[in-house]
Amino acid sequence: MRSARFSLRQFPFLILFFFVGLALLIWQAGLNTSRGDTAPSAAESMAAWDKVATVVQHPRCLNCHQVNSPRQGDEQRLHVPLVVRGEDNLGATGMRCTNCHSQTGNNPTTGVPGAPHWSMAPLEQNWQGLSSGDICRQVRDPARNGNRNAEQLVSHFTEDHLVGWGWNPGPGRQPVPLTRAELTEHLTTWLAGGSECPQ
Repeated sequence: MRSARFSLRQFPFLILFFFVGLALLIWQAGLNTSRGDTAPSAAESMAAWDKVATVVQHPRCLNCHQVNSPRQGDEQRLHVPLVVRGEDNLGATGMRCTNCHSQTGNNPTTGVPGAPHWSMAPLEQNWQGLSSGDICRQVRDPARNGNRNAEQLVSHFTEDHLVGWGWNPGPGRQPVPLTRAELTEHLTTWLAGGSECPQ
């Protein structure tokens, strides 16, 4: 009988401990949320794209994401000598990209830029005349981004050697405005927040 009375007396304390424990779990969940353990919002995704756009709309990228002929320099002048895309994005017969552009890096003597697999971007990845929103929608569309999923997009922007040339374009050319680490961070936030695009 005594043990039964003792158990009944302890019952309110058990309930109290239960609710205190539950409150602690809820509080901890709130802390995790405030630390950024949730996905970025649509607004954060859009803001991240605005940062990514400063790179993709920079001449270092835009000069080769053209319809028919690449551009040159920060002022995006027409390529001299005049070259055209060709069937494989490497120029027409007799005027191939590799005639002048090294696959190993910039030429310090002539100033001609170079990087592995130097070429124009595929036609479905043309950015000539497109708005930030149009480029955004193209980049997130596997049918127009080289059939890349989110993970492959991040890898392309952060590991591809030709893309990396944008940070080491050689004398007389401005590099893209973000560091590669910053671009990776903004690209990841954009994708995690739903790949939001401006109109």
